[in-house]
Amino acid sequence: MAVTAGALEDRARLGIVMMLGAWFLFALVDTGAKWVVVAGIPAIQVAFFRYAGHFAISIAVIARGGADLSRFATPYFWPLALRSALLISATCLNFYVLKVLPLTVTSAIMFSSPVIVSLLSWPLLGERIGPWRSLAVGLGFAGVLVVIRPFGADFHWAMLLVLYNATALALYSILTRRLAGTVATETMQFYMGLLGTVALLPFALWSWQSPETLRDWLVLISLGVFGWGGHQLLTAAHRYAASGTLMPYTYSFLLYLTVLSYLVFDHVPDLLTMVGAAIIIASGLIIWQRESR
Repeated sequence: MAVTAGALEDRARLGIVMMLGAWFLFALVDTGAKWVVVAGIPAIQVAFFRYAGHFAISIAVIARGGADLSRFATPYFWPLALRSALLISATCLNFYVLKVLPLTVTSAIMFSSPVIVSLLSWPLLGERIGPWRSLAVGLGFAGVLVVIRPFGADFHWAMLLVLYNATALALYSILTRRLAGTVATETMQFYMGLLGTVALLPFALWSWQSPETLRDWLVLISLGVFGWGGHQLLTAAHRYAASGTLMPYTYSFLLYLTVLSYLVFDHVPDLLTMVGAAIIIASGLIIWQRESR
């Protein structure tokens, strides 16, 4: 029995390490995207590179067992298309707002996504929320208001786009929960890359701006690699540890972005941004604790 418990503990630790690695890769994606959009590359072109790289790797992974077209077929195309559209639209807008907003502000607002998931779970999944979750939802939106400061001089209209991104990610998470166990991870990855590449290609060509340096080219290419790798680690982590165990470690993303924002862009978040982020994180942890019970 002791050996079994130790093995389970080792698996949980591996899942946590994978979770931390996944969010580090996602932080690299956001940092790289901000780097190239600030350098003058259109956000839609940056998003195209993100999904084109993802698509190329997904094809290679699925084709390892043979390039038969039946391996790419699925009866769940439309739910997968909606799931992909939500994430693709959020990615495009996120890359756009990164040009005008600090990484720490966008990530703090994005962490309201678990709060929105909890709020939407009742009408979409039939999961009623009790008084504690209701309190957490209210607390989360209070934290968002602290970060956004809608009536202050620091308010920027692009923050409203980040709220859309958080809502889109919440709906994306709910759809993923619906499809998990029914659609293979490789299939979800493939259609995400396919639809993102096809949908964004015409807009990327229309607004094409060639990177001026080799470093900018490498950053653009890395976006798809890091994005695909992050999603793979995120999925694998849930095979080794329960969602309730992994959830608190998603907030490492904010820590990563704070450090990267300082190292790459010499930006230090102000006090109210950190206070708002702390409130949002507290609300998410309350929801996690109630779900664990």
